[in-house]
Amino acid sequence: MRAMTYAQYGDDDVLELTDQPTPKVGPGEILVEVRAASVNPVDWKLMSGGLDAMMDVRFPVVPGWDVAGVVSAVGIDTPEFAVGDEVVAYNRQDYVHRGTFAELTTVPVRAAARKPRDLSWEEAASLPLAGLTAFQALERLEVGPEDTVLVHGAGGGVGSFAVQLAARAFRARVIGSASASQHDRIRDLGGEPVEYGDGLVDAVRELAPDGVSVVLDLVGGVVEQTVAVLEDDGRHASIADPDVLEHGGLWLWVRPDADDLGRLVGLVDDGTVRVEVDGVYDLEDLADAFARSREGHVHGKLAIRVSED
Repeated sequence: MRAMTYAQYGDDDVLELTDQPTPKVGPGEILVEVRAASVNPVDWKLMSGGLDAMMDVRFPVVPGWDVAGVVSAVGIDTPEFAVGDEVVAYNRQDYVHRGTFAELTTVPVRAAARKPRDLSWEEAASLPLAGLTAFQALERLEVGPEDTVLVHGAGGGVGSFAVQLAARAFRARVIGSASASQHDRIRDLGGEPVEYGDGLVDAVRELAPDGVSVVLDLVGGVVEQTVAVLEDDGRHASIADPDVLEHGGLWLWVRPDADDLGRLVGLVDDGTVRVEVDGVYDLEDLADAFARSREGHVHGKLAIRVSED
């Protein structure tokens, strides 16, 4: 099978299109013909070696954790799916080796859910990791209709889901920090935009004079701003900055969870949440997609087209 791989840590030039063996399908797993995958910053951070201290890596690596595709085989004791089912998954496994930027990937059933019925393959593949990150963080923060939530980094892939979910599913008031060029988009997603950077605290205080009850940090490096706008008994979390632990916050990573992903798919199917794709690349152009992701100005997600229907 065709797959993008890297045999050592490095920059985008270590990526190459290679031929890899078909993965073995173990008990409780499904083999998925990959129609599309999507890029997340963790993909190129792993490739650079930046997460070597916390994750076991076995070379050569097929990167990628998001996938949408069709089940082509099932392992022993896998009643949840059948050949031909269309699925999505956040396919982070126990060690980094066999990812989703390939024609085939195996997925534990604990990570897979039915594909949203009306989404394209590229849209469906852009949902799992970013959508689950936002969904699980808001749940951990116990967001509800009485809350005012500040989302740092509201314009990115996770941020666009966080704004929609907080406003439409959790029924909270949402303030989202983003560049001025994205403010109309933040409003369309259900949030009240403020400019990130200098002046953020004053802008938030103008909208919420008594402070906000919840802050979700998706960018890192904003602990001081978070503390400055948070109510005395407020809750906050970051997916990017462990320093929040020293200030009473939560440091979170998304977990693969079929039940949570199924609930998220339901919110997409009923129109509560939409998936925004800012660009689609062919498999062999993965390095270009990584380079664009690294620039940090993506409005939504970047998808990788692996095969046609």
